Amino acid sequence: MSDNQNLLAEQRRALILDEVRRRGGARVNELTRRLNVSDMTVRRDLDALARQGVIEKVHGGAVPLVEASTHEPGFEAKSSLAQGAKEDIARAAAAMAAPGSAIALSGGTTTYALAQHLLDVPDLTVVTNSVRVADVFHTAQRAGGPGGAARPGAATVVLTGGVRTPSDSLVGPVADQAIGSLHFDVLFLGVHGISVEAGLSTPNLAEAETNRRFIRSARRVVVVADHTKWGTVGLSSFGRLDEIEALVTDRGVSDEVRAEMAEHLPGLVVAGEEDAA
Repeated sequence: MSDNQNLLAEQRRALILDEVRRRGGARVNELTRRLNVSDMTVRRDLDALARQGVIEKVHGGAVPLVEASTHEPGFEAKSSLAQGAKEDIARAAAAMAAPGSAIALSGGTTTYALAQHLLDVPDLTVVTNSVRVADVFHTAQRAGGPGGAARPGAATVVLTGGVRTPSDSLVGPVADQAIGSLHFDVLFLGVHGISVEAGLSTPNLAEAETNRRFIRSARRVVVVADHTKWGTVGLSSFGRLDEIEALVTDRGVSDEVRAEMAEHLPGLVVAGEEDAA
């Protein structure tokens, strides 16, 4: 990590987070030297990462914040994290939805961002267990066209029933039965964590089963996850990496993590990069 003076703040913070996690901690003076930025810049970046809840500041540096595998942040808390990355991912993933297809969107803040980019894809049938995602489409339909008429090509939306989680997803037997009886061309799946060892995981046991039903009902599975999700492990695994057709992530991934992703994932799309594989 050198000659990074011109890195965007989000990219620089991703490098810092990777360094802290990989080494179990980092000192400010080490980061200033390796990143070729000022002491004040590094301290501001550490403050921002601490506010996001991914590191803990200690005297002279930072250490990774280890969350319990059962901890499930609420929707609002997750919405404030990696917002620029989620927008990039949403734009790239929206291009994978063909007009007239049947798609599924799981719960999560990245799928919520994706839903807003899918409003211009005509004649979709959308099945979701996310209250927030369904509301994106319903709000657009209520707005309608001139004179309040329905928008041409507006999506048909099916919201599963179920028990609401802290992240505003609907899970449990009702959701599982609804999803299990359907078939999707593509599933856009948000995750709490993704790793080589655990695959796809979540801290919520009921959500894990609902996500398993989503995966079994889809011809193609596209995971949408920003760089902070790689290496995170929740309580319950619900999918293997070889069940994914593609992972859409952002440019915040370091070269080391990118190489690991490419080695273990069937398809990797780095949003914003024309030559993504």
